[in-house]
Amino acid sequence: MPVATPDQYAEMLDKAKKNSFAYPAINVSSSSTINGVLQGLSDAGSDGIIQVTTGGADYFAGQSVKARASGALAFAAFVTEVAKNYPVTVALHTDHCPKNALDDFVYPLIAASEAEVKAGRNPIFQSHMWDGSAVPLDENLDIAREILPRMKAINSILEVEIGVVGGEEDGVSHDINDSLYTTLDDVIATVEALGLGDQGRYIAALTFGNVHGVYKPGNVKLRPELLGEIQAGIAAKYGTDANPLDLVFHGGSGSTDEEIATAVANGVIKMNIDTDTQYAYSRSIADSVLSNYAGFLKVDGEVGNKKIYDPRAWGKTAESALALRVVEATKQLGSAGHSSK
Repeated sequence: MPVATPDQYAEMLDKAKKNSFAYPAINVSSSSTINGVLQGLSDAGSDGIIQVTTGGADYFAGQSVKARASGALAFAAFVTEVAKNYPVTVALHTDHCPKNALDDFVYPLIAASEAEVKAGRNPIFQSHMWDGSAVPLDENLDIAREILPRMKAINSILEVEIGVVGGEEDGVSHDINDSLYTTLDDVIATVEALGLGDQGRYIAALTFGNVHGVYKPGNVKLRPELLGEIQAGIAAKYGTDANPLDLVFHGGSGSTDEEIATAVANGVIKMNIDTDTQYAYSRSIADSVLSNYAGFLKVDGEVGNKKIYDPRAWGKTAESALALRVVEATKQLGSAGHSSK
């Protein structure tokens, strides 16, 4: 099916909220990883979100040049075309844009979508993330308040991060400490600045001990129940229904099924998946190489085996391995079987 229209994306998120599940939002860095994601979502019968970071966009553009906006547009064009061949609906998102990347990443992409909308077409991306976790909250919200009207005008959704996710992703790095827990006061300030949808729709990555990357059990204390406490506080203050905020789960690698379920029950409708799918893809390639060493290399004067070292051979296997991890994520999040087809 085609990439989601803005209305379809809004309906996807509303459906997840109403039915208490979340969509996997999988980071990609190549056409091959995109294909693996589409395969996995199709196998699971789940719609989903495909996203790209600044580093991923740099890689799409080519490692020898600096043209991340161009790389992100190439990513979007590829997904928009090939997604037509799959029986699921996907949305396109840009992930983790820090302040120093706004001018060469998110702002040019918003401008490109503004031109599309002016021409009577849909925006290129359905949502963009502004990652203000590295700046003071006031500055974070000031920048979000500047971006949100532009997003509303093109019928796209803004993602904000309120709090700090530990670890490192594409150059955005934070220590693992008590600052990893968003407070109710932080979120009240967010609502005062951005409203509750009246100024434009946004989704919020609140932090409850999340850490990017890989960590061993016990090193990080996740408190997904904190999301419920914050939702209840906002509902009481503003007189809304339960779970008034649309939430995002970042840094979920290694989370238990129970932690994920608690987060989803408290309003998470999007969960980022990156490290686990990277590992599934790369582990498959390692298995292919190590299991077929002589075929990959011209050992002892031989010529190798083209059927083995052909990138399409190990690439298909890697895509299928990534797809299996995507299917697992849809089952954990409850989106399996919820395709809008």
